[in-house]
Amino acid sequence: MGKGGLIALTALAACSSTPASETPASRAVEAAEQSQPIGARTPRNPNADLCRAGELQYLVGRPKTEIPVPVEVVNRRVTCTTCPVTEDFSPYRLNIFFNAQTHVVEQVRCG
Repeated sequence: MGKGGLIALTALAACSSTPASETPASRAVEAAEQSQPIGARTPRNPNADLCRAGELQYLVGRPKTEIPVPVEVVNRRVTCTTCPVTEDFSPYRLNIFFNAQTHVVEQVRCG
């Protein structure tokens, strides 16, 4: 190996000795995650039922008239499966989708 190759390997080794958690890019990503609004933060556990959709799974297959009126409507969306909705994801928002023709609930999920 020539002198140029040894210098390149030394430089590469020096770059890789910095832990990934201390790079400027990783610090910027961490700062950006912390400055997001609460509803926009991605949970550490993607399987967490943060919107409590599990509690309303019994609605699937029932008429939309059986959907309970929420105390707090901020984090709930009830809409038909073919209706346009925003695509912003919030793990804290409960989505209840019903069929526009039959008015039967087809899906209850977070998002």
